[in-house]
Amino acid sequence: METKVNYALVGAFVLVLGAVLVAGVLWLASGGAFQKKHDFYQAVVDESVAGLNLNAPVKYNGVDVGKVRLIELDPGNPERVNLIFAIERGTPIKEDTVAVLKTQGLTGITYVELSGGSRDAPPLVVTAGNDYPQIRTKPSLSARLENVLTSVLTKLDSTSGNINEILSDENKAAFKSILADIATVAHTLAARKDTIDAGLANAGRTLENTSSASAQLGPVVDRIGRSAEAIEKMGNEVARTSASAGKTVNAIGADVKRFTSETLPELERLLGELSVLSISLRRLTEQTERNPSSLLFGRQPLPEGPGESSTAKPTGQKKP
Repeated sequence: METKVNYALVGAFVLVLGAVLVAGVLWLASGGAFQKKHDFYQAVVDESVAGLNLNAPVKYNGVDVGKVRLIELDPGNPERVNLIFAIERGTPIKEDTVAVLKTQGLTGITYVELSGGSRDAPPLVVTAGNDYPQIRTKPSLSARLENVLTSVLTKLDSTSGNINEILSDENKAAFKSILADIATVAHTLAARKDTIDAGLANAGRTLENTSSASAQLGPVVDRIGRSAEAIEKMGNEVARTSASAGKTVNAIGADVKRFTSETLPELERLLGELSVLSISLRRLTEQTERNPSSLLFGRQPLPEGPGESSTAKPTGQKKP
């Protein structure tokens, strides 16, 4: 019995299988892009991107989160390279996230490594004048090494030039002159070795004498210190004595003032009375010397002179 073949069904099966194969290849080539949604970000680097290819992986702390979708020179500055990344939606790209070029192992495959992104930092968003959010970049290890080597080579070149200047003919002649002077000084010192030794010995004795004098000065300084303390105490005593003397003088002044205001008037009156009494005593003494009997019989009237009578009128009166 002859089998009948349905060519239409076979053709349809082949077409469907081919479409599935093509879709599978595209899916594998895109890394499953048909199943995941991506957000686009831009980064600008100031170094060579040699070894970085389209669809190169973008990793966040070592985890694949996207691909490199575009590599082009910056139209405004050819020293800069613009990179566009397709990163899985939901990846925590923050304002402090940093992109750097790295090389994987010995194969030399270059990829983009994202790092940073603190917990409290805000998410990275599009700013005015840009089509995509701008991820900051920092130099790669190779760029840093190149900068360091360039700096070292520049310094070595400068050092080499300085060495050449030092070793110039003029400096060589100056060095020779300095060496000759040093040799002359050394010869002079050797010739005067005995004098120098004697001077050093004298200096040693001088230092010993100075040390001995310093040791002897110690007690003297102590005594001076004690004397100063005694003088200070004496000064304090003198100050206190002066204060007491001042108080005493003030008290004496008050007493003298009282004596002057109260006693002197009485003394003046007493002296006046003594003066009167002295005059009276002198008169009494004179009278007693002339008439001693007056002490017993009292004062006698004087005898009348010639022409005088007891009835005589007092002097100064006129007869009628």
